[in-house]
Amino acid sequence: MAAIVAASHAADSAADVTANRIASLAAFAAAALGLGYAVSFLVLRSATLAALCLMLGGLATTAVMAALRERLAPAGPVLARWGTMLVVVGALGALVHGGTDLANALHPPAATNADQPSAIDPRGLLTFGASGLGLAGVAVLLGRTRGFPRPLTLVGLLSAALSLALYLGRLIVLDPTSPIVALPAVAEGFVVAPLWYAWLGVALRRGTLHG
Repeated sequence: MAAIVAASHAADSAADVTANRIASLAAFAAAALGLGYAVSFLVLRSATLAALCLMLGGLATTAVMAALRERLAPAGPVLARWGTMLVVVGALGALVHGGTDLANALHPPAATNADQPSAIDPRGLLTFGASGLGLAGVAVLLGRTRGFPRPLTLVGLLSAALSLALYLGRLIVLDPTSPIVALPAVAEGFVVAPLWYAWLGVALRRGTLHG
């Protein structure tokens, strides 16, 4: 009986290590793709590359949140479910939004209205709004969970605030050249979000090595 229990614990431990390894790689991918989106959208002005980065970044984020939910649940099961769910919803919104942009970039429709909000992700409601709210909850729980550096919580909260500011700026001001929109976009896209996901990937990787 003891041997069966020990084997079960060993299997669970191996599964946790695998989940952490996958989540770590996904977090690094999310960091790289988020930075790639910012560069392609704001610097290169490549609609196709930006759409690809947005799609793949959203997909990578879902893998990160799936693993984080299990790690964060002991610190607050309801907040862990709510926070990771909102980030996943935002990531799926980014995935669909990016897919729509990619389809339009590859085969431009006969008539488009650039000012028309996306029916799936109007002004970044999911990509920035829902994700920002969820990320705030996730960041709080990271600070209560062993194995994650406390400063990671502060970076996560800053990323959440910038995401919400970006959504509100796009919703209210609309003009992407306005400092109210441009400053959060540059700070979040080029610095804070890539830093948070890369640092998270390191923390998850260390958990794998110590597991």
